[in-house]
Amino acid sequence: MFQRVGRFAVHRPWLTIAAWIIAAVALALLAPGLKSTTDETEFLPSHYESVRAGNLQEKSFPKTEQPAAIAVFKRADGGKLTPEDRRDVATVTTGLQDKHRDKIGKVVPGAVAPNGEIALANIIATTKNSYDEKLPDSVKQLREDAKPLLEKTHLKMGITGQAATNLDSKESSGNTDAMIMSATFLLIIVLLLIIFRSPLIAILPVIIIGIVASVATGLIGTAASVGGLKADSSISAILIVVLFGVGTDYILFLLFRYREHLREGQEPKQALVNAVERVGETIASAAGAVIVAFLALLLSTMGMMRAMGPSLAIAVGVTLVAALTLVPAVFSLLGRKAFWPSKAWQKQPRNRFANGVGSLVSHRPGVVGVLSAAVLAVLAVGAFGFKSEFDTTSQLPQKLESVQAMKDMQRGFAAGQSDPAMVYLKSKDGARLDKAQLDAFRAKLAEIDGVGQAAPAVPNPDGTVAQYSVILKYRPTEDKAIELAGGDLRDAAHKAAPSGTEAVVGGTSAVLADIEDAVAHDYKLVFPVAGLAIMIILGLLLRSLVAPLYLMISVALGFGATLGATVWLFQDMQHKHGLLFMLPVIVYLFVVAIGTDYNILMVARLREEVRKGVSARQAIRTAVSQSAPTIASAAIILAGTFGVLMLAENSMLQQMGFAVAFGILLTAFVMAMLLVPTITSLLGHKAWWPGHQDAPREAPAPLTEGGPQRTADSTHAHR
Repeated sequence: MFQRVGRFAVHRPWLTIAAWIIAAVALALLAPGLKSTTDETEFLPSHYESVRAGNLQEKSFPKTEQPAAIAVFKRADGGKLTPEDRRDVATVTTGLQDKHRDKIGKVVPGAVAPNGEIALANIIATTKNSYDEKLPDSVKQLREDAKPLLEKTHLKMGITGQAATNLDSKESSGNTDAMIMSATFLLIIVLLLIIFRSPLIAILPVIIIGIVASVATGLIGTAASVGGLKADSSISAILIVVLFGVGTDYILFLLFRYREHLREGQEPKQALVNAVERVGETIASAAGAVIVAFLALLLSTMGMMRAMGPSLAIAVGVTLVAALTLVPAVFSLLGRKAFWPSKAWQKQPRNRFANGVGSLVSHRPGVVGVLSAAVLAVLAVGAFGFKSEFDTTSQLPQKLESVQAMKDMQRGFAAGQSDPAMVYLKSKDGARLDKAQLDAFRAKLAEIDGVGQAAPAVPNPDGTVAQYSVILKYRPTEDKAIELAGGDLRDAAHKAAPSGTEAVVGGTSAVLADIEDAVAHDYKLVFPVAGLAIMIILGLLLRSLVAPLYLMISVALGFGATLGATVWLFQDMQHKHGLLFMLPVIVYLFVVAIGTDYNILMVARLREEVRKGVSARQAIRTAVSQSAPTIASAAIILAGTFGVLMLAENSMLQQMGFAVAFGILLTAFVMAMLLVPTITSLLGHKAWWPGHQDAPREAPAPLTEGGPQRTADSTHAHR
């Protein structure tokens, strides 16, 4: 099948290229844009309590006003506010109100701290979605508006709260998409230029993947529109890495084999067809493993993950088709000119590194296997210390205005003042709630350890639902607040609810508590299902039950080693309270799923060499020597792309960048080059049971031979 696909693309290049360009242009013009949201409540199923609380609030208190941000005032010298200062606070507040910024309904005076040092002004939005895209811009404008109003006063003002934090988070991370895109372009071009010494080959993959990206994004947008798919705001950055990372991998898989055939003396078109035939199954299997791993996210409890899975699967599927059609078509037109001005494709390179690794693995498989497994196992020990961190504000640079304003506010108020927990008491039979019961319920809430203040009940118009604003002593995203909202506060509220009523707890802390439960559920379900699906694909590729088993064990070991190294670096050495709660999923997406490509490439080449009837040692040496340059180049490009994130000031991006970059390099240089071939070598014939795929096959004609050992005829043809 792959030979037929390759022959069509190579011999009808203009038709193939035209079809891709037409598809890219049509989808770019006609496909709807990808919708995005960062509202966590939209990602949780309706049975979670925080979601039910949100729905109840929307139905019973549609006009309730909660501040989207809070202006925090203090004296520049840190002293107590004088009567004149308080009048200035009122003047500045009125001045901000008069600006009428978009999505800002009003700016009204708030409370003054009991210690007299801090005063607040509530910034009320016209939307209840604090993640509205226009809110951060309005907060930014209000900060500028305040500067001239504060000039002749003794006051300093900072804006904090959800909308302000969203603004600072966005600005502190910079233009992540642009940074990733620029770094990816640069890395791909520079590394391909070093590897092939050809400007055409350095630039063409970027152009090809750009076309693929247009098609993939258009298809994802169409699927999102037709299926009502929603995606988290980070999906665009992840799509960039997937498209360029996976796309470069597959292009390198093909180009290295194409160059290998040219060195044997084959004509360019025939070499391309043979390259597609040889690595087509490998690329398809690698893509299949990544696709099923991404589709396993459909089993996730969280809508964010369910939306991400199909989007990434579509991107990889489009990349697979392009690798087998568009790439051969483009290089069919160029022929040997693609390698200009270099003539390195005409001769076998010395490649001391690859040959050295191949010799080491083939001569000392036991020692290499034990040492590489030991390195992974030692690093994996650190994974047991992994602690999820949901407090995204603690990961932000401390110099940001929202962070400093929050600290100032905590000098006079409870930390939860900016975003209180919301408790709702609902009558089960539709009867009006009794005031005495409402007061007694409020008293119970105020007694809970960790609660700073419980405001009096606010009944809805028909008196069947009451709302309580409960200010916690901790920041809304802090671990203690999440634990309290999802534990003692909920338990006490449920228990204290009067007969005939039901209590539910909502708010940011409660939402994060439910997300924590959802993530824990997903880890137990999604990972095993994805692992089983990848094993099935490996089994179909290798026609073996043994090889997929040890491959997945090695992948699991690599996953643990990656997570463990990240824990040691950030939690232990940098003394972080915890790591980004989504980090295991991110490692799963890019290290386990995409990193499996390198194992598949290595094992497929091992099988190919063994089938030639050579000794196991020679097969291992040749397979490692020929595959190592491809794997190393692909891994360095992908790891480098993520490594750029370590330059960001945001700790979450640093963690993500290190974990994925380190994990990809670990997968490529330790697992794929050392551990997998040594285990295969030690198991010998048993590795291919029961399919016996290592049985010698009839040698193909010299011009279609893909191995590194040339026959006399092929050598003569080359000369």
